[in-house]
Amino acid sequence: MVLLSILVSIGTHAQTGPVNPFDTTIYGRNPQAGRFVQIRGFRMYYETYGQGEPLLIIHGNGGSINNFLYQIPYFSTHYKVILADSRAHGRSTDTGDSLSYEMMTDDLNALLDTLKVKQANVIGWSDGGINGLLLAIRHPEKVGKLAITGANLWPDSTAVDPWGSRWAKGLNDEADAQYKTGKLDQQAKNGRKVIHLLSYEPHITIAQLKSITCPTLVIGGDHDIILAEHTLLIAKNIPRSYCWILPNSGHSTPIYYKDDFNRIVHDFFSKPFRKIEGERLLQ
Repeated sequence: MVLLSILVSIGTHAQTGPVNPFDTTIYGRNPQAGRFVQIRGFRMYYETYGQGEPLLIIHGNGGSINNFLYQIPYFSTHYKVILADSRAHGRSTDTGDSLSYEMMTDDLNALLDTLKVKQANVIGWSDGGINGLLLAIRHPEKVGKLAITGANLWPDSTAVDPWGSRWAKGLNDEADAQYKTGKLDQQAKNGRKVIHLLSYEPHITIAQLKSITCPTLVIGGDHDIILAEHTLLIAKNIPRSYCWILPNSGHSTPIYYKDDFNRIVHDFFSKPFRKIEGERLLQ
């Protein structure tokens, strides 16, 4: 387990007791909705739900399709929802030695090409938000509108809460120590490269943010592991952006605030972006 899977587990047990709905949901293991496809040297697992304009939803570090248990039923009534287990996550096994957000982003772009999707709206949570930003930077023609929550541009303590930085370093030190024993199986090796993302990536520049042309909704909790001021920094440097900081919220906005999250994001996707300046600043 890495960051997002740990947060999902903690959050749902706190809400529901011993039964974790993320462990029992059909999402992420639905034979009617799921497919495998060979993408850029590995076998990617993805699922699709609903009809209409395409919507790509991207999970975070250590996560999987099932993390969007509360989003899939809602958004699939409005869109054709596409979700994938990112490279080295879930059922998308990858035996390679390296892993980066850029690799995962290009994988998602290739998946959209395979599905003949020219453009999609995108939701990304945590590392999925990072991948969403990179998709808008590296493949701008693919992203209609982008909604991200809990994303960061770089891995240091100006972006991540100091506790989070220390916690991630501890995970990395433990994984590296195990690696040096030479006794790691493939699953443990896979986990190590996923964990390394927490402490050593991403490295997105302000100049890259300024190049994003799609309307973007930047979301975070006021007590997110990603600092609220960093979330605001992201929003301030994307030319066509809104910012939504949820009060009394940590990192798991799509879980704890699922109804508000779904409604606000759908509203953002369904209405034209408006530039707020001049007299509109008073409205």
